[in-house]
Amino acid sequence: MRIEYADRIHRLPDQFFATLVKKVGALVKEGHDIINLGQGNPDGATPQHIVDKLREAALNPKYHGYSPFTGYSFLKKAVSDFYRREYGVDIDAETEVAILFGGKAGLVEISQCLLNPGDIALVPDPGYPDYWSGIVMAKAQMYSMPLLIENSFLPDYQQIPVEVLEKSKIMFLNYPNNPTGAIASKEFFEDTIRFAKENEIPVVHDFAYAAIGFDGHKPISFMQTPGAKEVGIEIYTMSKTYNMAGWRVAFAVGNPDIIRVINLIQDHYYVSIFGAVQEAAAEALNASQDAVKQLVARYEGRRNTLYKALHEIGWKAEPTAGSFFAWLPVPEGYYSNSFADLLLEKAHVVAAPGLGFGGYGDKYVRVGLLADEKRLLEAVERIDKLQLF
Repeated sequence: MRIEYADRIHRLPDQFFATLVKKVGALVKEGHDIINLGQGNPDGATPQHIVDKLREAALNPKYHGYSPFTGYSFLKKAVSDFYRREYGVDIDAETEVAILFGGKAGLVEISQCLLNPGDIALVPDPGYPDYWSGIVMAKAQMYSMPLLIENSFLPDYQQIPVEVLEKSKIMFLNYPNNPTGAIASKEFFEDTIRFAKENEIPVVHDFAYAAIGFDGHKPISFMQTPGAKEVGIEIYTMSKTYNMAGWRVAFAVGNPDIIRVINLIQDHYYVSIFGAVQEAAAEALNASQDAVKQLVARYEGRRNTLYKALHEIGWKAEPTAGSFFAWLPVPEGYYSNSFADLLLEKAHVVAAPGLGFGGYGDKYVRVGLLADEKRLLEAVERIDKLQLF
């Protein structure tokens, strides 16, 4: 029997990094010591108090049946309390919070909520590739907003053509940014809200790296800007702030009409997250944030160590302001793929080619701060032996 796939399967964008993973796997099988700085998977354990809460909650028979479709009220209240405490923002727990199966699920399904075939989605370039997946599944189109170093890796709304704006039905933003590590200013978010209102374009702010800002700067929430809830939502994952990547729990906050349609589509996809995971997530949000502060300090120490070593070998780049990535220009004569291949084959160091995040990333590679400082220094030593700088 011949199985025919739905057209949407053929439309899905290629998984750009699948080839890189295969190359790395082949070298590992050959016995090479690979320093993998190409991934975005946190390398630390979930704080113990969160794990303990999961263990305790898993024994509760209340959670052994189906969870409420829109999530438990105690987690939504924890989200509301968290936003009030951390950002000074009032979020209505029942109408302005949606519980998500990880941030990725929310970022993919939101396009299916707001886009029709032929509509345009404004996406950052470079940006997180999973934005593209939901857009393609909705049979919509993408318009890339270049993130350039001369604009501090912020989009320039004035450069978007009127005919594009007329068909645009959603805009994705992400600060602190993956992959550039840039952070947004209060003025930029104010400009974003004016732009969104003028053009009636809902905003989806991906706040995945919310906690990770350096040099004494705490990243600001889009929701802190007056008018934000009128024009959009913010998606916050537990993965990065609390080292809970494998737990698959996140939430969206903001515009109640958008929250309502997220809950609606999720009703058709699945029942909500295991209740014990929700209770552990509430514990993470409600309890002491000391572990988060320690995590950020660890990433900042790694960032400082890495950039100091890079500068010493002649690889000049401005240290990133947030996220747990370094965004590094490739040497003259290379593009991101060819340079990443060289690092892998000759130095056995994995860096993510910037092209995987969009065409405007093709002169950069992304390096994760997801190894200890000793390992980062070893990676720089290996690269130095290539005499590229």
